[in-house]
Amino acid sequence: MSSATAGTSVAADAKTRRDTAFIGHPIGLAWLSGSELWERFSYYGMQSLLVLYLTHSLLHPGHIEHVWGFPTFRRVLESLYGPLSLQALASNINGLYAGLVYVTPLAGGFLADRVIGRTNAVTIGAILMVIGGFLMAADATFLPALLSLLLGVGFFKANIASQVGDLYAIDDPRRASGFQIYFLGIQLAVIISPLICGTLGEKYGWHLGFMASGAGMVLGLIIYLVGRATFPPEPLRRKGDHVDRPPLTKRDWRTVAILVALLPVLATALVSNQEIFNAYLIWAEKNYQLVFFGQTMPITWMLSVDAIVSTVLMVGVIAFWRWYGHRWTEPSEITKMTIGTAISACAPLVLAAASAEVARTGHPVSLAWAIAFHMVNDLGFSNVLPVGLALYSRAAPKGLGGMMIAVYYLHLFLGNTLTGYLGGLLDKMSAVSFWLLHAGLMGVAAAVLLGARIAFGRFLAPEKRA
Repeated sequence: MSSATAGTSVAADAKTRRDTAFIGHPIGLAWLSGSELWERFSYYGMQSLLVLYLTHSLLHPGHIEHVWGFPTFRRVLESLYGPLSLQALASNINGLYAGLVYVTPLAGGFLADRVIGRTNAVTIGAILMVIGGFLMAADATFLPALLSLLLGVGFFKANIASQVGDLYAIDDPRRASGFQIYFLGIQLAVIISPLICGTLGEKYGWHLGFMASGAGMVLGLIIYLVGRATFPPEPLRRKGDHVDRPPLTKRDWRTVAILVALLPVLATALVSNQEIFNAYLIWAEKNYQLVFFGQTMPITWMLSVDAIVSTVLMVGVIAFWRWYGHRWTEPSEITKMTIGTAISACAPLVLAAASAEVARTGHPVSLAWAIAFHMVNDLGFSNVLPVGLALYSRAAPKGLGGMMIAVYYLHLFLGNTLTGYLGGLLDKMSAVSFWLLHAGLMGVAAAVLLGARIAFGRFLAPEKRA
């Protein structure tokens, strides 16, 4: 590369980082946040309908016979899980899909870094998600649709957040607030997608809801393509380039081993939260009072309720720990995660009590039970998932930060797979026992986290330097 070319690249990079055209941030943030908003609208719109579509339509006679390749697909699943009822089949498909969403970005990130670049990767991912969204509009193409969506998310989600980070210099104080703006768009998408896609799907036809989801991804792709000129320059890579990393110490290896060993514990800690997109919708549809003024509320709206409650409580938790830290020593990450898991373990108890009330009276319970469940669950969740991300990013040995973040997200693959299995038990046991099982598993996870804190907390604490 010539010195002139290098100078031009550096100048362009500096100009991008000084940009303040979007409320004090680089203009590229507006385009990236807008694109991610619609991508998440598409993803959560589809996810809000998936288990309902499977249990109410696709897996029934008259539909399932038309799905390309489904007999083979079912044989593969039953070779893993054993014979599956309709409910169990739907729950496991939903759980497997939701879990693999956190695996494919590993490949997408690798290909972007080593072969095609981030901008091309995100563009390919968006196109694949558009295709997958519209393939969901027909029963026959259900499996190709899921495959296309999984590959698309892998290319898209692995790289667009990295582009947001590349808008800022390492020491730019706007970086944190830039990501807050970015995540605000994601949270907005989680709130509105079930209201639009869920309502269309439940009230006017499943495929119409999926088409609305696909249309959202079309908007996301258009926004991304229009804004490409404002994105940060791609990192220049030459053959033979490598990054020198310090060798791992004995403490480093011990820390990595502890963090990996905690993954199944964290997966278990989040089962009630991950169940919200799965068996919870099936249970809630039958057990909540949803008729108001002669109209039945779409059950997918409960996902929007959860997103609103989660957003409010996340802000409240951040403010609480900031207030607490000004007065006392703020607890370590693993302590917060233990507390959060113990709180969340109480959320399924609310649903068990609601199920007992339904069994006693023979009538659905009010949505006050739903609000109570979501408040308890989301209060705990706010102290687990984001705090875990902070732990893995901070405790990772030098040079392994990106890899350990990818490893951390694997617990969501394990958690959604476990949730898929648990959801399949809904039609095999009483609702009270079903939710008590969730509470028990999460209670065990909280106990294990407490034990890990006692036994290994010193290895996960910040290393003191002279």
